[in-house]
Amino acid sequence: MAVYAYLRVSTDQQDVDNQRYGVLVYANTRGLGPLQFVQDTASGRLAWRERAVGRLLTATTQRGDVVLFAEVSRMARSTLQVLEMLACCMQRGVHVHIAKQQMVLDGSLPSRITATVLGLAAEIEREFIALRTREALAKRRADGKPLGRPKGKPAARLKLDAQEAVIRGYLAKGINKLAIARLLECAPSTLYAWLARRNLRPSRGAARVQDPTATPCVAMRGGEEAR
Repeated sequence: MAVYAYLRVSTDQQDVDNQRYGVLVYANTRGLGPLQFVQDTASGRLAWRERAVGRLLTATTQRGDVVLFAEVSRMARSTLQVLEMLACCMQRGVHVHIAKQQMVLDGSLPSRITATVLGLAAEIEREFIALRTREALAKRRADGKPLGRPKGKPAARLKLDAQEAVIRGYLAKGINKLAIARLLECAPSTLYAWLARRNLRPSRGAARVQDPTATPCVAMRGGEEAR
């Protein structure tokens, strides 16, 4: 049986000394050890599966292992995330100890009852979140406000701005847009969008210039052509 202690701080300026002390006192009282510490610097708002604790609970630990947390707030900020983490541990047979709250989920009958209640609470919380989201969207729709993420402002400076003089020169010579894109080594769509933003187009008065990037054709007998 392995015993892990998960310590989390939100920034590099914070330290884990207080958490470490609380976990060590709890582990000595319960006779748990030796401890393998897992330190993490991440916001509790970040999804728990994307943090070090996610790898610890879903991949590192095995059935019968123990994970110690200093307190509930070190697990996650969201009640739903905390409930999901505890439910995950119960499903995988991992025992959880929370030092400050003196909470133990170790596979015993009371723990299984607690896990069932926590799973139900998580489901209720998800339903409440979905309901609040639907109500908020309905209100915005009723108020005539647009839904979804607001569109960003067009960039003030574009990638091809640095080559504007070169592009204008190509246009003045009558080189077609596809050939210009090849000369600039950029995607045609990028050039087309840039030209539209700058309201530019090939000069009509200039003589058409053959695509300088194309391979010339050599006339063959019988009207055939070869590259």
